[in-house]
Amino acid sequence: MFEELDRRTSLTGNQKRIVAAAVLGDMLEFFDYFLIGFVLAFVVGPWGLTFGQSAIILLSSGFGAIGGAYFWGWMADRIGRRPVFNLTILNFSIATGILALTPDNGWIFLTIFRFVVGFGVGGLYCVDLPLVQEFMPSKKRGLIGGLVTVFIPVGVLLGSIFGAYLAPEIGWRGLFAAGVLPGLLVFLVRIWVPESPRWLARQGRPEEARESLAWALEVPPESLPLPRPEDYAEPNTRWTDLFRYPRSLVVSWFGNLGAQTGVYGVTLWAPTLFMLILHVPPAQASKMMIGLTLGGLVGRVSFALLSEGIGRRRAGGLLGFGAAAMIALAGVYHDQIWFGFSALWLLLIVGFFFADGGFAVVGPYAAEVWPAQLRTSGMGSAYGFGGIGKVIGPLGLALVVGSSNVIKPEASVENVLPAFLYLASWFVLAGAVYLFLGIETKGRSIEEIDRDLHVQDSAARPAVAPGE
Repeated sequence: MFEELDRRTSLTGNQKRIVAAAVLGDMLEFFDYFLIGFVLAFVVGPWGLTFGQSAIILLSSGFGAIGGAYFWGWMADRIGRRPVFNLTILNFSIATGILALTPDNGWIFLTIFRFVVGFGVGGLYCVDLPLVQEFMPSKKRGLIGGLVTVFIPVGVLLGSIFGAYLAPEIGWRGLFAAGVLPGLLVFLVRIWVPESPRWLARQGRPEEARESLAWALEVPPESLPLPRPEDYAEPNTRWTDLFRYPRSLVVSWFGNLGAQTGVYGVTLWAPTLFMLILHVPPAQASKMMIGLTLGGLVGRVSFALLSEGIGRRRAGGLLGFGAAAMIALAGVYHDQIWFGFSALWLLLIVGFFFADGGFAVVGPYAAEVWPAQLRTSGMGSAYGFGGIGKVIGPLGLALVVGSSNVIKPEASVENVLPAFLYLASWFVLAGAVYLFLGIETKGRSIEEIDRDLHVQDSAARPAVAPGE
């Protein structure tokens, strides 16, 4: 049945609808997630927040994403991709709406509900990519998986536009109220997206699996052969089975850790740093973030194409080493003006081409390197482990810059270079892991990858066919 899927050279209308649902989910998910960066620029002065308090607010969602990725990834392997997709959207959109009720100087309230937002965001990211991949032919899986992530910067761009143009009119609480909108996506998902046929096959539900794939391919179900139960028998898996695949674990966990530490450290602090270093008001700092998100958008399209062109390993290496070079240069030249523009701003735009654009590889690849019965658990564990970067990225930068001081320009400028070198070192880790330890998955079917993983990791229990 899945060989018929792999023979397809173009996507049907229903496959495109699956992709569109995931695109909308990711875009609006990160609109909610990164709203805090723009809100912080408005409240940090009036509330008299220290670097330490600001860092706690920013990193709370990182803690939430760690737990959410593990929990929701584990749940998606057990109750299915589709219900978890819906539940995670409700999780982060409702929590963001509650943030509109934050009292003045209520940074603890803000911290608690940012944790809940992160819990939902971490989960959605770990289920929508595997769901899309399991409906796609092998030759398009890398490209489509990358393109799903392309519109994530659009969510951040929406946040930039809201921060620059709407916040002065509706206030920062109004920004949070707008974050309820992603909940409407649940209704689209219920209409568009069926359950993954591969997950249904592994649950011993071959007729439902065939109906799901037939819907996606827009063919009569009886035209497809039923999947053989013995080929997709679901073993009794435990979370600890992840450690039976050490190479998958190292590549996905530490690749995510390096990339997330670097990009979240820059993204969450960038609006505030623009205010401090360039002496611009909050609205102008939000406008400057539009340039960074556009750089990331172009990067994601480019890396989606590169993942099928030069392969996942080389594309991941380019992400890490390219981002490290640009971030380091931004630290060196942060106080210079080039062509009438801030060198810091220009270099961060190029840096985001690699740092943010490379996530067109990071996310899809983290799902591809795990066997079928552990796909969302494995991706969730990788994204969750990488979520430590959401904490040590912003926190590390805050500590280097000076967490004991109330935010002042003079408290930060002299330490920008070591802070950016700190973040660049994490990108070097990601590039090295992908380039030298990565498992190449370009052009290979999910079943082929599964078989090779079982051969390479002899301690693993067979997941495709017992006794194979």
